[in-house]
Amino acid sequence: MSTLKDILEKTVKGELTTGEAEKLIRLQAVAELEGVARIDFNREQRKGIPEVILAENKSVSDLVEITMRMMRECGRVIVSRCSQEQLQSLKEALPQDAVFQVNEKAKMAVVKIGGFNVKFTGGKIGVLTAGTSDIPVAEEAKVIAEEMGCEVYTSYDLGVAGIHRLLAPLKDLIVKDVDVIIVVAGREGALCSVVAGMVNVPVIAVPTSNSYGFGEKGVSTLMAMLQSCSLGLAVVNIDAGVAAGAAATLIANRAAKFRKP
Repeated sequence: MSTLKDILEKTVKGELTTGEAEKLIRLQAVAELEGVARIDFNREQRKGIPEVILAENKSVSDLVEITMRMMRECGRVIVSRCSQEQLQSLKEALPQDAVFQVNEKAKMAVVKIGGFNVKFTGGKIGVLTAGTSDIPVAEEAKVIAEEMGCEVYTSYDLGVAGIHRLLAPLKDLIVKDVDVIIVVAGREGALCSVVAGMVNVPVIAVPTSNSYGFGEKGVSTLMAMLQSCSLGLAVVNIDAGVAAGAAATLIANRAAKFRKP
């Protein structure tokens, strides 16, 4: 399949009509990989967010094949929820000139062809967690945001059980003039309501499954966040760090685009 660059170059040279180019671009939007996966190569160009491969429940061979195809077509691929076996197999399958970055806490890998660079957009995102057990989900959001060109400022273990810990990090985010803040919390999820009540930027709340007893596995956290009385707060699904990072990136990059110089 021709890349988007190939199609545009052929159109400029007159080798393709605009109608033929349009058809090829539409066909390129979804590619089927031997009956295993339908890959959206153009998502980043269309939405500003690349397709993220979920490694969970995929066989090692399928994951490697999908990752290699994505890397060849797009230059960079993000893989989430990886096992150690999957990470090792990906590393062994890569060509020597490829870049392989692993975030152990998030269980995520970023694979790039040599020479692929992320362009800084000017977007700025803050990421806060209530506890240290919430860090893996926060790191998922961080990886997505950084790969989409945003500068990310993190501060962890700021839960309301010791509310004094929040004040200095939150003040720092205000001084840095971040465009959006992601708050990751378990248990009763109170941190997001507190933060949203103190800042004038959008807050994205991420409930985590780090809770037990009544309303275990993040259910009580999600319900509490949805019931928050603080305005300017949006909530994603339980443990959805990738979704939070994607939403925050769209907000921050849009803000950066129209920010006065």
